[in-house]
Amino acid sequence: MRITLLGTGTPTPSLTRMSSGYLLRTGGDVVLLDHGPGAYHRMMQAGVEATEVSHVFFSHLHYDHCLDYARLLITRWDQGGGRIPELKVYGPPPMRRLHDSLFGEDGAFGPDIAARTEHPLSLSIYHARGGEGARPRPAPEITELKNGDRVEGNGWHLETASVRHVQPHLHCYGYRVASGEGVVAYSGDSGPCKAMERLARDADVLIHMCHYLSGSQLNEAFAETCMGHLELAELAKAASVANLVISHVTEQMDVPGVRERIIAEMADIYRGNIFFGEDLMEIPIGDPRPSKLN
Repeated sequence: MRITLLGTGTPTPSLTRMSSGYLLRTGGDVVLLDHGPGAYHRMMQAGVEATEVSHVFFSHLHYDHCLDYARLLITRWDQGGGRIPELKVYGPPPMRRLHDSLFGEDGAFGPDIAARTEHPLSLSIYHARGGEGARPRPAPEITELKNGDRVEGNGWHLETASVRHVQPHLHCYGYRVASGEGVVAYSGDSGPCKAMERLARDADVLIHMCHYLSGSQLNEAFAETCMGHLELAELAKAASVANLVISHVTEQMDVPGVRERIIAEMADIYRGNIFFGEDLMEIPIGDPRPSKLN
């Protein structure tokens, strides 16, 4: 299992941190966990083409977790030339409505798709890319998930749990992906909650929102629905995870010296390996090892 951080930032625009996106390669599948603005660009930088992606899971439908879905889906369909399986798309309700509003016949990209499936110019390009006959519209396999659902992949499976964030306005899930190679837990956006602790139990890697310096929260509601650094350390300790990845990093935290302070304070609580996530960072399943000194 290979883990690449595509976007470790927040909704705040940044040239160094794209919004939420994570890439897992396991069992021959290429799996995306969220795909916020900029995550597609980072995916290209990581050397992965849209046509290689087999599954995408959205934790919730805040735009910073799903805005690049439009680019992923239409590019994969267009470049695939009818030669690859349809994308498997999973997310909370209203995932189907979001897709249809973009790609349905009356959706935002309806006229574009009509041109690409009907005009002779577009059909000639489709046939040159290996497509045959009439060009079908994009038809991904869309599944709206519920709390406690399980999805089976090629030698891996994913479990869902409802986590604390912005209910009842959005359904918000955390995920646990397990294979013979290891276990990865992903919080989406979540404040402290037992459901996320259960998902992360004994995981090789926990990728978790770490949105603010503990004690600086704006109010009680903020602290209940987002995660501070000390609360995250307590969760990782309680769940006995091996590797903890700090992500969804705000400008408050992303300051030289402050980053090191955060890691030091968290290490007083949690004794595993701590990664201050950066875009395009690869996370090991086992312990990190120093490279050879030259």
